[in-house]
Amino acid sequence: MAQVKIHGRRSVWAARRAEVSDAVHTALTGAWGLPADKRFHRFSLLDDDDLVAPRSDACLVVEVVCFGARSPAAVRALIAAFFDDVAPALGLDADDLEVVVLESPPTHWGIRGRSGDELALPYRVDV
Repeated sequence: MAQVKIHGRRSVWAARRAEVSDAVHTALTGAWGLPADKRFHRFSLLDDDDLVAPRSDACLVVEVVCFGARSPAAVRALIAAFFDDVAPALGLDADDLEVVVLESPPTHWGIRGRSGDELALPYRVDV
């Protein structure tokens, strides 16, 4: 299970949401083996004055919120995919992309009427 929050300036990214979502999802399916149909992305596109960062106007901040079962190597692989694949696909410099992986135990999720540890997922999260 993974949800993605994407923060950036509306003036730069609003027209490119599908492109960003595709690049991010490709990284997740490649690095973690998420199924192609498990896309859960939320865009928080901000007015220019609402994103204050020492970066260019194209700055993106991506938060991946997920079950806390992935190995450090799997988390590093996902972060590497963002900088090796996502940033170039979107024309971003490494300085203009920040990624954070936020993990929580499956017991702290409520999905489809039950807690996350009670779900039978058709894919592995302990990669």
